[in-house]
Amino acid sequence: MSEVLSQNEIDSLLQALSSGELDVEEMKDADEKQVKNYDFARPAKFSKEHLRTLEIIFEHYGRLLSTNLPVYLRKNVQVDVMNSEAVTYQEFSNALSNPVLLGIINFAPLKGNVILEVASNLGYAIVDRMLGGAGTPLEKARDFSEIELLIIERVLTVCVNLLREPWSNVIDAHPRLERIETNSQFAQIISPSEIIALVTINVKIGDVEGLMNVCLPYITLEEVMDKLNTKYWYSNLQERDEQVYTDTIESLISKAPMPVKAVLGNSVISVNDFINLQVGDIIRLDTKVDDELSVYVGSIKKFTALPGASGDDYAVRITSVIREEQ
Repeated sequence: MSEVLSQNEIDSLLQALSSGELDVEEMKDADEKQVKNYDFARPAKFSKEHLRTLEIIFEHYGRLLSTNLPVYLRKNVQVDVMNSEAVTYQEFSNALSNPVLLGIINFAPLKGNVILEVASNLGYAIVDRMLGGAGTPLEKARDFSEIELLIIERVLTVCVNLLREPWSNVIDAHPRLERIETNSQFAQIISPSEIIALVTINVKIGDVEGLMNVCLPYITLEEVMDKLNTKYWYSNLQERDEQVYTDTIESLISKAPMPVKAVLGNSVISVNDFINLQVGDIIRLDTKVDDELSVYVGSIKKFTALPGASGDDYAVRITSVIREEQ
């Protein structure tokens, strides 16, 4: 137990306090615990470490977007992650404009959905670009037509499929675009008071610039929250050597279509003979029936072959391969 003061000691202490010889602040217990206010309406479910890891994931995602979207839009695309923060879903939905483009994403095997919000001016620019225009947004916002939504859905499906690779170090996700909503009232995937992680991405398509927000509810990420830290992230990064990239490139090239043609022969005729050609006319070629044909891959002579048939179709049988040194 603490020591009990006598009456004389209490009187001396009070006199010292009144005269200013003792300071009340100096007498406070140094080990006293500081009390911090806790907002039960907005619990801190996402730490700074979680938000930083999400930024790293979406920085990777941004690089994939800037590489893949130009293939479809034929425009230079720049993507930068601006920031990430933890807010309530109500705050996110209240900040949405009208009309709005909300992609509802099924983030299997995780429970719940993720929302991908795309600025309207980016949506108009994507439609204009996909239809052959210069990619200029509308001067005055209006509702999207069904045809425009189908075009945007095609591009958003590509964006959603690209989410799989950045998340591969955390979970083997299979994201799928379920639908597109243009009214935030029809996108109430969770309770308004639920906490979400909001990642803001700046997207620039040509000269058109807008924001893309990714809404990640806590209830969706709850199963993998322990993996959303930089230590786990870097420890699970797979090392890729040059051979892996070489094999990948060879695999992609092997699937590329190449035009192949077999040339029966050549002939020279006058323009007058060409104009007057009729069904049944014969053009004499510079090759004989038993001569080998030249087979071209693209514009390069690569094989020689003999003509024949395969079932009801014309075919050629390769007889030799022409090497580069030949």
